[in-house]
Amino acid sequence: MAASGRGLCRAVAASPFPAWRRAHTEAGGGLKPEYDAVVIGAGHNGLVAAAYLQRLGVNTAVFERRHVIGGAAVTEEIIPGFKFSRASYLLSLLRPQIYTDLELKKHGLRLHLRNPYSFTPMLEDGVGSKVPRSLLLGTDMAENQKQIAQFSRKDAQVFPRYEEFMHRLALAIDPLLDAAPVDMAAFQRGSLLQRIKSLSTLKPLLKAGRILGAQLPQYYEVLTAPITKVLDQWFESEPLKATLATDAVIGAMTSPRTPGSGYVLLHHVMGGLEGMQGAWGYVQGGMGALSDAIASSATTHGASIFTEKTVAKVQVNSEGCVQGVVLEDGTEVRSKVVLSNTSPQITFLKLTPQEWLPEEFLEKISQLDTRSPVTKINVAVDRLPSFLAAPNAPRGHPLPHHQCSIHLNCEDTLLLHQAFEDAMDGLPSHRPMIELCIPSALDPTLAPSGCHVVSLFTQYTPYTLAGGKAWDEQERDAYADRVFDCIEVYAPGFKDSVVGRDILTPPDLERIFGLPGGNIFHCAMSLDQLYFARPVPLHSGYRCPLQGLYLCGSGAHPGGGVMGAAGRNAAHAAFRDLKSK
Repeated sequence: MAASGRGLCRAVAASPFPAWRRAHTEAGGGLKPEYDAVVIGAGHNGLVAAAYLQRLGVNTAVFERRHVIGGAAVTEEIIPGFKFSRASYLLSLLRPQIYTDLELKKHGLRLHLRNPYSFTPMLEDGVGSKVPRSLLLGTDMAENQKQIAQFSRKDAQVFPRYEEFMHRLALAIDPLLDAAPVDMAAFQRGSLLQRIKSLSTLKPLLKAGRILGAQLPQYYEVLTAPITKVLDQWFESEPLKATLATDAVIGAMTSPRTPGSGYVLLHHVMGGLEGMQGAWGYVQGGMGALSDAIASSATTHGASIFTEKTVAKVQVNSEGCVQGVVLEDGTEVRSKVVLSNTSPQITFLKLTPQEWLPEEFLEKISQLDTRSPVTKINVAVDRLPSFLAAPNAPRGHPLPHHQCSIHLNCEDTLLLHQAFEDAMDGLPSHRPMIELCIPSALDPTLAPSGCHVVSLFTQYTPYTLAGGKAWDEQERDAYADRVFDCIEVYAPGFKDSVVGRDILTPPDLERIFGLPGGNIFHCAMSLDQLYFARPVPLHSGYRCPLQGLYLCGSGAHPGGGVMGAAGRNAAHAAFRDLKSK
């Protein structure tokens, strides 16, 4: 799956021993028979949960199945000398409070903000110029309008109002991310005291309503309508609409014409970095450096993190309360609470004894939509891609567009819809939607001198191919070749620059990272699986029917993305319960 290098690049120095492992070792980090809390899985949410619990004085241990921490937020050197953010690859949604509370900068987190941030090259023979047109977007609104005006002067004038409209919606959603959803179970079945307490969970919703004000119906449409309908009301030029629509479908088995696709767009525009609203950036050293920083914060305060320790079972006592976990090697580890960073399906259908969970609850968990369209391809290249719409500089140094999310096969929303329809027929897209990122354009530590790492986030690819056929090496290579052929049309010479590649189809993402169906969000971010209903109705507050077991991963509110909110919120829920005992 990965080819060896060609000897054209000079080697880079190896990364040092992670700070979290040093702190864990220095603290005498051997496995103990008992902890206050156990976290299953060292994905970023699990690490955030452990860091908060440990700071609150709850002695916490984290058990990770793989040899490396981070879950999908991981850096791996798959091809010698090239360090890949193998699954997730960009940062924006990490909650600012987590960044501050856990002192991540102190623990080594360094960011490279991107400006410009979006580049969509066209395929055309030139319109009044020597090169095809392209759409380059960044933080300079005047420059954005100049770029958009190539395609529509009307759209250029409207674009600032659209950005302001979406910014306001993001501000309204923001307070909902840092708190548990309204406790509907307490409203329906709780005591009078529980009902009164649950009223406090309404505050974020009321705040959101005040921000949206009289425009609430228009914003409701953004969340429920197909994103094509929303964008058609604002714009006329397809290159702009298709570029914006990519954020509405990325990671989701939906078309821009699917109702509710607007929320996924919002999910990808409501972040920010270092005080800059909507900013996306690269983590220096790859996404694993973020996980290392969170782990360092946790272990510095006394948390224990163990890799290659697979949890096989959640232990339950005779009174129906969690009392710890059993590892795959048979080791029993006792604890007062267990927080699971794995998916709802693995947590409740595989790790938890079924007799302790209601049948109706288990049925709803088994019916979660986990379909994923994503095949991630990590590529090592010996030079930067040179796009027909923006040729490389003479010496091959990175240009502004090289730091962007580069959207290919995205000139028209119809192309995105057709790519989706292929997958609905059980076929990998004939013209896949491709988001191409080159983090080494800003972070040269990721690749040997003169070389680069390229992340290809592609869709749509079904989990199971037509006729029930499973993915094999031949199918993987055929699809990757098709993606490379597409890139070659935009950037001739790309295929010849490839040193090696790592192809991860939906089944591969499931097998390696535990993502059900290959879904980067653990389950779809559709309206029927959000907020009150994430993962299922009446159990959206991180707790589950089994006392002492909490869900702290992307399958819990507020959902996927490298956000950390689910880990933080679940830690506080568990701490409140421990305190009340």
